[in-house]
Amino acid sequence: MYSRRDFSRLGIALAGGLAALKSASGFAAEDSSSEKFEITKTDAEWKAELTPAQYNVLRKQGTEPAGTSPLDANDAAGTYLCAGCALALFPSETKYHSGTGWPSFWKPLDNAVSTSADNSYFMTRTEVHCRRCGGHLGHVFEDGPKPTGLRYCMNGVALKFVPKATG
Repeated sequence: MYSRRDFSRLGIALAGGLAALKSASGFAAEDSSSEKFEITKTDAEWKAELTPAQYNVLRKQGTEPAGTSPLDANDAAGTYLCAGCALALFPSETKYHSGTGWPSFWKPLDNAVSTSADNSYFMTRTEVHCRRCGGHLGHVFEDGPKPTGLRYCMNGVALKFVPKATG
């Protein structure tokens, strides 16, 4: 007998495999949005400022392999910022352990992220990107905890963590 958790794990494994194939092949979905962002840079400028992994995720809509981000296990108090432009995105109070292998949150900060339809891999998902620089962060799903019921499943490489100041 298979449980919902078994099917969920299978789906996560398949998504991770597709993401790895996408990254290995160099394929990246083109950003077809005509949205304008406060921070715009040339491709060369982004490449010079970001690590190759950050560039692949933030600018080419890639996905890091599940379980590879140390931010997934981070329980410290603080704020998660966009690795591309340092905009504050998520407070640590909204982070939770989803079991997916990616840092997950149930709510972003106000006016921090935008969303768009992502029709890659023969399915429709909701992409989450930084509202200031347009960097791809991950996706949002409707299987999260209360009070929102949302799971903002973010690529850790697209984020920077700033601990809460003490004292």
